Amino acid sequence: MSTSPPPKVAGIHQALPTVPQTSAPFDSPPPGRPGGVQDRLASWISDLTTLHGLIERLGRTRTLAEALNETLRAGAGLVGARRGLVSLCPADGLGPERMTGFGLDRADLGHIETVPGRCVGLDLAGGPRGAAAHVLHRDIAADETAHPRHREVAARLGFAASYAVALTAQPAGRLGAAVWLYDEPGQPDARQRRLLAHYVRQAGQHIANRLELARVRADLGEVREGLLPTGLPRLPGVSLALRHRAGARGGGVFWDALALPDDALGLAVGGVCGDGPAALAAMGRLRAGLRAYAVMEGEDPVAVLSDLELLLRLTEPGRAATAVFCHAEPAARRLVLASAGHPPPLVVGPAGAVFAETALSAPLNMLACWEAPSVELRVGSGETVLLYSDGLLHRTGRPLDGAFARLRAAAEGADPATRADPGALADHVLRAVLPAPGPPGLPGTEDAHGAEAAGGADVVLLAARFR
Repeated sequence: MSTSPPPKVAGIHQALPTVPQTSAPFDSPPPGRPGGVQDRLASWISDLTTLHGLIERLGRTRTLAEALNETLRAGAGLVGARRGLVSLCPADGLGPERMTGFGLDRADLGHIETVPGRCVGLDLAGGPRGAAAHVLHRDIAADETAHPRHREVAARLGFAASYAVALTAQPAGRLGAAVWLYDEPGQPDARQRRLLAHYVRQAGQHIANRLELARVRADLGEVREGLLPTGLPRLPGVSLALRHRAGARGGGVFWDALALPDDALGLAVGGVCGDGPAALAAMGRLRAGLRAYAVMEGEDPVAVLSDLELLLRLTEPGRAATAVFCHAEPAARRLVLASAGHPPPLVVGPAGAVFAETALSAPLNMLACWEAPSVELRVGSGETVLLYSDGLLHRTGRPLDGAFARLRAAAEGADPATRADPGALADHVLRAVLPAPGPPGLPGTEDAHGAEAAGGADVVLLAARFR
């Protein structure tokens, strides 16, 4: 196949290989040139294959941040640029508004934000119907019409040309704009623009879907935080710390720490089955009921959980729940607890870490009537009791026995200074137990053996250190 030299395209060190070039890929072949039709067909097939691969990769992104990063990465390869940015500014005004960079750090984005948006092309699709769908700056330094701040920032960051396109979707409308930056003066050719236009149409719709999902998750997060305590009580003889890592699906995990009469303390961790708004509503009712029962009969944890099961049967007859409730007397370092299908607390002291021997019992609302004996614990001075959600075990990605062993080993591996601070101990345990996140921007790698495998389960760790 004979080809003519490709036109000069600005940019070096492309993030992706540039799109293969052929002579006049979308135009009619020159008269009398043999093989022109075959060249066009080969070019179309190559373009379709390239677009299919990029759109398929985009479809695998799960979060809004991943979708924006992948759009910039793929777009840079299509137009031969090395850097780029997306300004997200949805037309409905509901947010979120953010700027994401590709090959640009936070300081670089800060400099670009000082340039009026219309100069860079960040206000694309924001005008009346029929407004331009792209903005091109072939040579910013030589363009006397360019804004002085635009030329100054371009010189500071080392880019000489830019190409901006609008990000839109149906029915959302304007989402924002994407800009790719070139190290040398130039512009994308007609074929690159056409390929980018096809890709951006698909990317805009995908970004709109991820945006809507991000909004729903944010709303669920606000509801969840509103249903949980806003602080920890201060009582003599005990120090408390709480760590909560919310999962992606808005699960129904709850916790509580409340001051009771006679300087006693009530501690609870539990969760209802399921996720989403219905699980959050059930969790809110269950936690409100637990607080009332703890005040009325907290000295008897079995009675508290029995009343909680009755409430669950009346309000959520088809939903099960697990819970552990502990009535603590900090002055005497005495605890009485009961568990309904929940993992046992872990007692951490200078000599090591041991799980409390709670009675084996079913979750609430699983059997005809829940019943289990309570257990009394005596803790020494300087020992810490850890209550946690079963999500902490699930997100290890290990079988249950291995997850318990990992939790215990993490607590025993804390140094004396860490054990003396319940907050530091909780942080240490989470770092040691949960898998490290995967590389940013790659879908499906975060908590590869934990969060993904467990569906992004909620993690709660409540630490009580007795003096």
